[in-house]
Amino acid sequence: MTHYGKIKNYDSSVGTGSITPEKGGDVLRFEKASLQQEGQVPKVDQRFSYETSEVDGGKKHAVNLQHQQG
Repeated sequence: MTHYGKIKNYDSSVGTGSITPEKGGDVLRFEKASLQQEGQVPKVDQRFSYETSEVDGGKKHAVNLQHQQG
């Protein structure tokens, strides 16, 4: 299922960040490897679509992030 949210933060030195879901809920972590556009650096408040995946014993992370125009 595709979700939408805005980038809360991204640390390019470690390649991780977090995204705030538009429909509410917990902020989700993501890794650079989950970004679909090669070489893209997400910026705060950019809108992305994403899916969720459970890692680390059931903790949800955002995966397959794609920047949404507009």
